[in-house]
Amino acid sequence: MATRKKAVSRNVAGPFFVDSSCIDCGTCGYLAPAHFSSTDNNSFIHSQPTAEDEIFKALLALVDCPVAAIGAPKEFTSRISNDLFPIWVTENASGSVYYCGWSSKRSYGASSWLIIRPGGNVLIDSPRWSATLATQIKKLGDVKYMILTHRDDVADHERWFNAFNCERWIHVRDSDAAPNVEKRLHGIDSLSLEPGLRLIPTPGHTAGSLVVVLGDSEQVLFSGDHLWWNKDIGSLIASKNYCWWNWDEQIKSIERLNNLDVRWLLPGHGHAYRFNIGEWKIALDELIGHVSGMN
Repeated sequence: MATRKKAVSRNVAGPFFVDSSCIDCGTCGYLAPAHFSSTDNNSFIHSQPTAEDEIFKALLALVDCPVAAIGAPKEFTSRISNDLFPIWVTENASGSVYYCGWSSKRSYGASSWLIIRPGGNVLIDSPRWSATLATQIKKLGDVKYMILTHRDDVADHERWFNAFNCERWIHVRDSDAAPNVEKRLHGIDSLSLEPGLRLIPTPGHTAGSLVVVLGDSEQVLFSGDHLWWNKDIGSLIASKNYCWWNWDEQIKSIERLNNLDVRWLLPGHGHAYRFNIGEWKIALDELIGHVSGMN
């Protein structure tokens, strides 16, 4: 639990605060950017929430924080209910998408996503284990697949497997991070797991990185740590500094996504983003031009 004695000095005065146990994963800034900022490897409260919807978002961030670094008085935390997560994000003809919350320290606070589909629901990467979240997910139906985008974000996948007896997928080149998974993707060819659900290997960030595409048009792209949206500069980002395997291969993997029709980008880290018609290709071409000049 967060403690006032460890509260960072940059918090503005008020009921909500962040303490020094923060790992600066960015989840609070994603959920409540109007109130949380980050500097010097620590998030802080830059504006106290006052309206009910603002307080709700701050409480989402408090629950989601993977290291419990956000605190508030009991008069606020007593409002936390069991149905805070998952949160509906978007939908297309192939399924409805929810943000799971309950980020895990073991995956440095990476986002996990839930797809509700008639043929069986899908968990993208692993949240922190939570019996509360598991109960809420079960209300939406059983999980048929768990897709692990790369070795960094496997977190508590074993406990989620035990809860749902789902079929887990990971690329074979990252499978040592989750050696007991049921299915392994091989090579660089994409795989249609089911109609409207495709896995695309994108080696680079790690040797076994992959992305997940929901839908045949107006697609949702679950990008893991392959790429994400930077809201401050308004562009797609791929990081050479956080490329753990092979940057040249990551550039090639970015280029492989050029034929997609992405309307929503949902990454493991960084901000989600909704693209207008035609905007994805423009943004991707700009990113390709930028990263190609970094070699």
